[in-house]
Amino acid sequence: MQSYLVGGAVRDALLGIPVKDRDWVVTGATPQQLVDLGYQQVGADFPVFLHPQTHEEYALARTERKSGKGYQGFECRFSPDITLEQDLLRRDLTINAMAQRDDGSLVDPYGGQQDLNNRLLRHVSPAFMEDPLRVLRVARFAARLAPLGFTVADETQSLMRDMVNAGELDHLVPERVWQETQRALQEKQPATYFQVLRDCGALKLWFAEIDALFGVPQPPQHHPEIDCGVHALMSLNASVPLSDQVAVRWAALTHDLGKALTPPEEWPRHIAHEARGVKPAKQLAKRLKAPKDAAELSVLASQWHTHVHRAQELRPETLLKLLDGVDVWRRPERFEQLLLVAKADSRGRTGFEQCDYPQVEYLQQALQQALTITAKDVMVNGITGAEIRPALAEARKARLGSWKAAQVC
Repeated sequence: MQSYLVGGAVRDALLGIPVKDRDWVVTGATPQQLVDLGYQQVGADFPVFLHPQTHEEYALARTERKSGKGYQGFECRFSPDITLEQDLLRRDLTINAMAQRDDGSLVDPYGGQQDLNNRLLRHVSPAFMEDPLRVLRVARFAARLAPLGFTVADETQSLMRDMVNAGELDHLVPERVWQETQRALQEKQPATYFQVLRDCGALKLWFAEIDALFGVPQPPQHHPEIDCGVHALMSLNASVPLSDQVAVRWAALTHDLGKALTPPEEWPRHIAHEARGVKPAKQLAKRLKAPKDAAELSVLASQWHTHVHRAQELRPETLLKLLDGVDVWRRPERFEQLLLVAKADSRGRTGFEQCDYPQVEYLQQALQQALTITAKDVMVNGITGAEIRPALAEARKARLGSWKAAQVC
């Protein structure tokens, strides 16, 4: 029996990245032998064991054979005669198909170390095509490693395109697509995930509303990058230093979906794209079964991001309409998220990546002014029942008007 450190732990150590999780492969052993040594068996599809002291995962070396459609249609075989090289052959990328012996020496039968040095994401074997989820995984690894200069190898990109064209990705379920997408959104360069998917045709399949933005122009004086799809990806990357929340990053990516619905004869202007964007934002979130916070913030960002940009120009009643529209009275944290999305939108433009965005502070101050007026303040005048809400709105509008007038002076 022999055990080897495998996968991400080996890859990250060679890249100088802190290793978070360590996985092991065991050759020459049976399940009973590991149980007798005190390992705890987990997993239903194939034998995975938890080490009695470290609780790290140890899997018996195995091979896989395609037996159906999608990412679940596999038959796994494990036995003491399966070699480490056979186990590594079934993995997705060469950089994930390396192992380390107890003495620290490297087992690298498929050129993973060379691909690390060349900054390439390359598939191990044609068996890559048997699992459509690997298309999303490659895109996610590209998002993670893009800051280090990694790109997808041409032959792997071609293979991924063939998988899309063959309909393999049709068999994925929304939950798995969102799971990979959510993980990608948490990477340092999440826009790369969507660009890689677009390059192989998968973006149009699962993210059609985002894909439709590409090729749609915007006024160059406001958007030097011109292309709406490019702007969406730039806004997503601009959100990364502003927030680590998936909802904020997702809304930054999807705030302009309405521009894809602008009639071409109106280009490059996009009047009323805010309202047009509500339906595609809802459609996309529903298809992916995105969590409620991300879905709701995406819709609110579509509706209100232009109001945030024009904050200093808004009349008191329009300011109040914005605050009411995002239900800031009950959900103040969501209002703060919207401000971050708008800031990412502003910075997601060529040449504006580090621009100031005073609208955030301005609207935070406006909210504090509105909050100085409470229901009790209007009730002292004998107002009760259904009259309270409109009276409160009028009082807050007046307070915002006085505040704006004082600022001008």
